[in-house]
Amino acid sequence: MSHTEDGLRPEEFAEAAEAAIQDALTRADQDVPGILAAAGLLGVCAGEADGGLGLALNFAVPLAQAAGRLRLRFALAEQILLARHLAGTTFATALTQGQALATIAWQGQRDDGWVGHARRAQDARWLLVRHAQGAVLLDVLNAPQKAEATLDPENPQTWLDVRQCPVVTELDAETTAALWREGAVLMAATAHGAADGALTAAATHTATRVQFDRPLSARQAVRHWLSRMKLFHEAGAAAIARALERDEWGHARESLPALLLNLQYATFIIEKAIHLHGGMGFTWEVPLHYALREVRKMEAAWGGGALSQSVGLRFIQTFKG
Repeated sequence: MSHTEDGLRPEEFAEAAEAAIQDALTRADQDVPGILAAAGLLGVCAGEADGGLGLALNFAVPLAQAAGRLRLRFALAEQILLARHLAGTTFATALTQGQALATIAWQGQRDDGWVGHARRAQDARWLLVRHAQGAVLLDVLNAPQKAEATLDPENPQTWLDVRQCPVVTELDAETTAALWREGAVLMAATAHGAADGALTAAATHTATRVQFDRPLSARQAVRHWLSRMKLFHEAGAAAIARALERDEWGHARESLPALLLNLQYATFIIEKAIHLHGGMGFTWEVPLHYALREVRKMEAAWGGGALSQSVGLRFIQTFKG
């Protein structure tokens, strides 16, 4: 993830992203798009003609990681993806400049009627939905909505009835496949960032929390857990880096394995961080539960247990083919 482009390095964007996201966290929801757009985050992969920077996807990965680490409640990955793949349209320019919000329904197709698992859909003007020939961007300003609060009562997922929503533009099958592949990478990066924040919090807490005249991190069992958390975190980073690379034949690699691994690793790391905090991760003072909720919602959006079955089936088919 450290490939350069014209002297730029993705890691440098992460530093700028953290400052912008920290600022956004203190502002009202309606001000967040403008702050992120002014910092260049929304258009990092959008074409220069659309007001973006025209950079490769690996420059968006540290931005998604920063959003996950800082628990940003904004569909940053979706905004970046849509600004990138709606190139040459007025929609891309509006998204890049933070003038309007759009998101993606990761589950359901237009013909299904109701589609869902679209992050921050309650705030979006446009919604990308799959259909048989690719995907369509819909105007969902007046679409009926219902909240699904099972995984997160405070910030529920939104389902929308899109049967009467007008189509404003379309994406062909090839572009849609590329968007979904890149979406898996950025969702993996978001989960990886959430795990990073939890791991840092756990390491800090166990190093400073003193019991019986010794910090918790002096105990061998705690060190073992921290080591395993770090190992999984590094493995998740390696999976994302591999997904960004081309394969031996110059083709884009499958990205679902990276997403699957990072969702599993992030869940383990965050839950263990809550455990090492003595359960305080479910309190307002140590709000690790927000990160766990977001990872669980991403996991549900991409199929939950069906995701691992899909990855396993593709692996088997690869060897059979």
